[in-house]
Amino acid sequence: MAGREDREPRTEGQGGEEAGWAQELLDHLRPTGRDVRRIVAWLADAVHGTASLQDAGGVLLAGTRVAVADHLLADLVTGRLASVSWEGQGRHLRLVRVERPRPGAAAVLAVSRPAPFDRRSSEIVLRTAQLLELLLRAQEATAAGHRLRRAASDLRLAILQLLMVEDTVSARRVAAGLWPGLLDTETACVYVLESDTGARDRLAEACLDATGEQALVVRCPAVDEHVIVVTPGESAAEALRSLIGRYPGTFLGGSVRQSLARTATAYGQAVSALAVAHFRPEKTAVYAERTHPERLMDPAALRGWTARVLRPLDTLPHHTRAELLATTRLGLEFTAVSAAKILGVSRNTVRARMERVEGLLRTDFAHLTVRAVAHLALNTQIGFPEAPDQDAPPAPTPARLVDLLAGTAVRSWAHDLLRRLDRDTRDLRRTLRTWIAAGGNAERAAHALGMHAQTVRDHVRSAEPVLERRLLAAGSDLYEVVLAHLAVGDLEPPVLARTKPGHPDSPVHE
Repeated sequence: MAGREDREPRTEGQGGEEAGWAQELLDHLRPTGRDVRRIVAWLADAVHGTASLQDAGGVLLAGTRVAVADHLLADLVTGRLASVSWEGQGRHLRLVRVERPRPGAAAVLAVSRPAPFDRRSSEIVLRTAQLLELLLRAQEATAAGHRLRRAASDLRLAILQLLMVEDTVSARRVAAGLWPGLLDTETACVYVLESDTGARDRLAEACLDATGEQALVVRCPAVDEHVIVVTPGESAAEALRSLIGRYPGTFLGGSVRQSLARTATAYGQAVSALAVAHFRPEKTAVYAERTHPERLMDPAALRGWTARVLRPLDTLPHHTRAELLATTRLGLEFTAVSAAKILGVSRNTVRARMERVEGLLRTDFAHLTVRAVAHLALNTQIGFPEAPDQDAPPAPTPARLVDLLAGTAVRSWAHDLLRRLDRDTRDLRRTLRTWIAAGGNAERAAHALGMHAQTVRDHVRSAEPVLERRLLAAGSDLYEVVLAHLAVGDLEPPVLARTKPGHPDSPVHE
């Protein structure tokens, strides 16, 4: 068994030799050299033998396996012995206990060589064991830090997902434990920063530092290049803008201030503004509060029409209704795949929920006009009170969609918007109208127009800067343009009371 070795007087040569191997060992503490496998391999070379690092179960962690008797391994890992020396069968063995950060997880450094262990080789084994303890402790601290940051990141994503489905109560409850006061607000702005995928983690950390963790910073689950920031204060916005110059190739889009329940709407605005930021020298843009068609409609008539359209969902339990409405709103604003990633559910779940809403509304979301009208109803519904006012006077004759779109202000807005396309000699207006009627399918539109599908896409893309709206991506911008076509009579209004055959929620009788 190991005992305290006699100290021999050092000669100048021995001191120089020790300084050499000690320096080599210390070099393994450099940031580029902190590798347990490399250290154990170095040890084997330094003592002209074989070395291994094994855990309590005998699993090889590094090096070349050195046979160790089970009872010796058990005595070392349990702490009964700190080190063991053994000689036999033509080899000399030195075993040293290596502490690890977690209790009961000690390892054993085993070194075997044909020659006896002299003072130099014994010292190398001991110092190497100490270095391995330091390195393992540092690695565990680093891993614990990574786990903590990952847990915090997952919590921030969970809070965002709750906000996206309008569950502000649960979002505040989750946030209060780790970030007190973060969501003690009724309104907030959403910003989306875009950078290269490889730089996103650094950008997210920079956002956390810049906002002093007084904002909700989330790595977008749907787009690998995006970082989403929900901030209640104005100072955070300035801090985010300051990052653009420090991180080349980064763009920033921001929403207008919205209630927390409309976080999904604010997110859509930020994404729309981000597209504009790509064409600006300052690489930033805030969503323009332009005139939206619903603001030009009679408010009472719009609310009455919305309540009638969505009435089939009123028979559902409250939590089911809220879940279906929130999911459908996101599914119409983005793709089903993106909505699923944002909500943290499968895309099949998103599609199933949207199909149920289709059945209840007796319509088909495959048509762009239907999607635009459903989007109008769902976004109007956000501002509704939780329960109808029982003392409210009975509504007059309910308005129809054509009545809402026939108002002078709405028609004037629609004509002014679409008239911008008339300046292009390629007849972008005809291409866009046909593309919308074809459900946004370039191939079907090309067949109807007698042109190539890529030409259709080029025309639609050319219409985007003219109309100042994104068209090739689903969302509010596209639906506004669809409503404009409906208002001027370029497209037939959709039917929202058409039974979807075979759907369990579809009524049997009209």
